[in-house]
Amino acid sequence: MLSFAKIRARAASRKGGEAALQSLLAPVPSPDRLAALSDDRVLAEMARRIFSSGFAWSVIEKKWPGFEEAFLGFDPGQLVFQPDDFWDARLSDKRIVRNGQKIMAVRRNADFIGEIGHEHGSFGKFLAAWPTTDQIGLWDLLAKRGSRLGGNTGRYFLRFIGYDGFMLTRDISACLRDAGLEIAEVPTSKRDLAKIQAQFNQWTEETGLPYTHLSRICAMSIGENYSAETIAEMSEE
Repeated sequence: MLSFAKIRARAASRKGGEAALQSLLAPVPSPDRLAALSDDRVLAEMARRIFSSGFAWSVIEKKWPGFEEAFLGFDPGQLVFQPDDFWDARLSDKRIVRNGQKIMAVRRNADFIGEIGHEHGSFGKFLAAWPTTDQIGLWDLLAKRGSRLGGNTGRYFLRFIGYDGFMLTRDISACLRDAGLEIAEVPTSKRDLAKIQAQFNQWTEETGLPYTHLSRICAMSIGENYSAETIAEMSEE
C-alpha cells in the first residue's frame, strides 16, 4: 500500500503547498461536543440531510427556518405524539419541500432517536461512544434502524453532526484504489467496506490524524482539482 505521507504530499502539491492544504481541513470533531447535542438538533440534521439528498442544498438552506417551524423545532418528544392529521398537513405545507416519503422519514426518525435516547441517554451520547474504528457498523445501524439514512445520506449526517468519520465519495474510492486497496470502483459489499475501514484505521495509527482529515486529504489528492473557494462552498453546504 502507498504510504499516507505520499498521498498527503500529492494533495499538498495540488493545492499549492502544505500550508494551503492545512487551511482546507475542517476543525477536529469533538466527542464532548457531540455528546452534548440535544436530540432536537440531531433530528434536525437528519432531516436536513434527507431533504437535501437529490435536491439543491441551497434551496433547502433557504427554506430551513420554515422547516424548523413546520416540524415544531424537531423536538422528538413532541413529534412522536402528533396525530396522522399533523403529518398529512405537512404534505401541503409551503414552508417545506413537500415530499411525502421524506416527511414521513422525520416521523420515523423521531421514534428512532427516542429509542436510542432511552437506551443510551441521548443520541449524541450514543454517537460519542461509538468507536470510530467501526464506522461501517454505525452506517449499517443508521440504515437499518433509521429511515432514509443509508448510503451517503447517513454519512453526510455523521459528517455534519460532528462525528469524526470518513466519507466514501468517488474520489475517495479512487484514492484508496490508487493506493493499492483491492476494492470495487463503487464499493458497497461488506467485504469492501471492511477493507476500507481497516485501511483508514491503519492510516490513523500511522499519522495520528482524525478520520475527517484523512478523508478530506484523500479526496483532494486525486480526481478533479477543485479550487479552495469551491471546497469551502462544499464544506458549508
